Amino acid sequence: MRYNIIIFTDLDGTLLDLRTYSFDAALPALRMIADNDVPLILCSSKTRAEIEHYRKKLGNEHPFIAENGGALFIPEGYFAASFPYKEMRDGYHVIELGTPYATLRKALKNVEAEGGFRIKGFGDMTTESVMELTGLSRQEAELSRQREYDEPFVIEKGEEQEIIAAIRKKGLQVAQARYLHLLGANDKGKAVTILKGLYRTARPDARAMALGDSPNDLPMLQIVDVPVLVRKPDGSYDQRVFFDRLQKADGIGPEGWNRAVIDFLTSSHP
Repeated sequence: MRYNIIIFTDLDGTLLDLRTYSFDAALPALRMIADNDVPLILCSSKTRAEIEHYRKKLGNEHPFIAENGGALFIPEGYFAASFPYKEMRDGYHVIELGTPYATLRKALKNVEAEGGFRIKGFGDMTTESVMELTGLSRQEAELSRQREYDEPFVIEKGEEQEIIAAIRKKGLQVAQARYLHLLGANDKGKAVTILKGLYRTARPDARAMALGDSPNDLPMLQIVDVPVLVRKPDGSYDQRVFFDRLQKADGIGPEGWNRAVIDFLTSSHP
């Protein structure tokens, strides 16, 4: 790393435009990151398959964090030092923090039946339904249904807070982003803490920046040196994401991301 910096980023609504899923507005900062060998870690509620799709588009070969901290995927040979991991899978050292998807699906169905609610998870939807709900292409909607640790869901009948309380009684939690997400004890902050520690085995004084837009990003933002919140499509900041050190980017999604990253890298020039 020429810069003593690591950047963690959310995808939807942050690096990616929430409506078009484009990162074109962030290209100047992405070029600066690549030119200066700054690790860019994608940390999203998206599945491994979805993130791999965007890693290819971005030319990104760094570790990544899938499904709200459900698992870390570290390319084989990426870190010189050894570290504990669960298994090797498709060329990645995998560190799992999340609850298996089948367990989450069963719990959601139990909550639905016991409370008389009507809840529809991605596992209940066809590819076409996911496309209609999210605006994703067919290919990306299919990738989004390849879930391992996190179940996005929408409520068709029932009060949100009552359903969340019922989920918590089963020892699970709900993360809030564009949709509600059912997950286990994992979150983005726990996963980022692990990766940050691995980077700091080689560079103990490395500074970490993180960018996000929603409450599910809060655990990640709270444990980095430079936390940045980008604007929502309506120009507002999510009022549920707030703490004293939080910086607010001047721009919506990838536009604000671009400005914040360029400003930070410029001010941190070695």
